[in-house]
Amino acid sequence: MANHYTMMDVVVSDIQQLTPLIKQFTFQKADGGDFPAFTGGSHIIVQMSDKLSNAYSLMSSPAQLSEYKICVRKDVDGKGGSVHMHDAVQVGDHIHITEPKNLFALSERGERHILIAGGIGITPFIPQLEELAARGVDYELHYAFRAPEHGALWGDLQAGSHQSNCHSYVNSDGKDLDVEALVQAQPLGTHVYVCGPKALIDATIAACNRARFRDEHIHWEQFASTMPTDGAGFEVVLAQTGQTITVAPDESILQAVEKIGISVDCLCREGACGTCETAILAGEAEHYDQYLDDDEKASQKTIMICVSRAKGSSITLDL
Repeated sequence: MANHYTMMDVVVSDIQQLTPLIKQFTFQKADGGDFPAFTGGSHIIVQMSDKLSNAYSLMSSPAQLSEYKICVRKDVDGKGGSVHMHDAVQVGDHIHITEPKNLFALSERGERHILIAGGIGITPFIPQLEELAARGVDYELHYAFRAPEHGALWGDLQAGSHQSNCHSYVNSDGKDLDVEALVQAQPLGTHVYVCGPKALIDATIAACNRARFRDEHIHWEQFASTMPTDGAGFEVVLAQTGQTITVAPDESILQAVEKIGISVDCLCREGACGTCETAILAGEAEHYDQYLDDDEKASQKTIMICVSRAKGSSITLDL
C-alpha cells in the first residue's frame, strides 16, 4: 500500500533570510538538469536524514524548472526539521528531495477563486497566482500576518503583476482579516482556498459551511500534524506478527510500532506524503491525514499511521 517517491539529489544554490523566522531555499539538480514539471499547490518532501524530513510547498514558477524554491519557517517546538534547515543547511550542501505531488491543486472549474493565506501559508499561492492570471479568471489573495517584518513575500506581491488582486491584513497595525465577512461576500460558485495556521483553516471552513458552500468548493492545506492528543488510547493488533500494542493518547501508531522495533517508511510524519499508508483488516480509523480523499477515507480500507487513529478501542492492521 505504501507510496514510494523518487528521490532527487539537489544542491542548495541560494539561501535568503526573508523574515526573522523564515528562510527561502533555492535548489538545483546535482546533475544540472531540469526538475520535473509541477502545478501550483504542489509540495516536495525534503529529507535531511533517515528520521528527519518535512513537506514544503513549492513557491517557484512552474515555468522555470531549472530550480525549485521553498520557504521554511523556523519552529523550535517542532520535530526538528525546520531548525535543521535554518541552523545547519548551507549554500553548496547536497540534500535529497522527492518529486512534487499536489494535494492542493486549483480547481479546473469556477470563474472566481479566493486565496486566504496566514503567515507561511502564503507559499503555495505564489505559483497559483500565475496559473489563475493565465486562465483569465477572477481571483483575489487575502494575506494575513502578525507584523510587517513577518510578511514574507508581501513586498514582492506589491511590486508584481498581481498587486491589484492582493490584499494584506497586518495584526500589529490593527487590521485583522474578517474571514466571515469575506466568505459571505462571495457569489455562488466561488472556490475558496486556505493555507496557514489551524485556527485560520478551521475558521475559513466553518465560514464556508455557514454560507452553504459546496464541499468541493472548499480547499485547504496545512503541513503540520492534525492528530489530536486529548483523546483516548487504543489497541492495535499487528496481523503479521500477532502482537497487540497499546497506543497512548499522545502518541501516533507509527511511534508506538517504532518503540517495539518495527520500521515503517514515513517521509513526512504529517499525513501528507502517503508513504506510511497501511491496510486496515478489522476495525475503523479516525482519519486525520491530508492524503486520502473523502471517498478513500469513507471506504476504511487504509490508514496513515503517522497521524490517524482508531475509531473505537481497537483496530487490526496489516503490520
